[in-house]
Amino acid sequence: MTIKHQPGAPINDGANWMQKPEGNNDIPPGLEYLAIVDNIQIKQKHELLEIALGWETNNKYVIMNGVGQQIYYAFEETGCCSRQCCGAQRGFIMHIVDNFGKEVMRINREFMLCAGCGCCAVPGSCCSHRLTVEAPPGNVIGTVNQRVSCCTGAYQVCDADGNAVLDCEGPGPCIMCGCGDKVFEVRTNSGAEIGAIRKKWAGFLQETFTDSDNFGVNFPIDLSVRTKATLIGATFLIDFMHFETKDDGHHS
Repeated sequence: MTIKHQPGAPINDGANWMQKPEGNNDIPPGLEYLAIVDNIQIKQKHELLEIALGWETNNKYVIMNGVGQQIYYAFEETGCCSRQCCGAQRGFIMHIVDNFGKEVMRINREFMLCAGCGCCAVPGSCCSHRLTVEAPPGNVIGTVNQRVSCCTGAYQVCDADGNAVLDCEGPGPCIMCGCGDKVFEVRTNSGAEIGAIRKKWAGFLQETFTDSDNFGVNFPIDLSVRTKATLIGATFLIDFMHFETKDDGHHS
């Protein structure tokens, strides 16, 4: 699928795009970029309508490698009523396209009315938020499940068969408190720390008056590209679950 005439689409936008690596039969088309990186930056684009009026718009993100070259462009697909009424709890489809405008990944999050409380978030239950990652669209390569935690924000990163391969847990009960980066440690099933999803402190004004967030994600360079792609999905879920906030302190 090629995304055409999408507002903000990356084709010919002057961005410094990463050169596409050679393909590999074991790697889903479009994920070749992830095979040769050990960290990525995910930056949410500012929306003037949100800043000026507080009107929630579809989120858009630029995904870059460690030296600032753009790898992907991501944009949310939701209905207006869902964004305004359901806020950060909303379900969404996140389309991720390459520099040719081709959709290489699709992330799906269903709206779940009763989900959100970490104390009840048994993976697979109606109390646990969940999303799926597809690459190419239609082919599930991984899932992310909210898991039981006591106010820390904890998630399972699973493979296509639903087997947990990584665990991701937040900094503690005061995720939203104070200045500085917020780090969600990424660990193997044996408890070894191999990376992190880091919500970067953007300064008082941006943190207070917008919900435009920047993340850094690091992982071993030899980690499966499917797992790396699923960590991108985990970053979006963490963003919506913990940082889609406005200056009034309520979820958007």
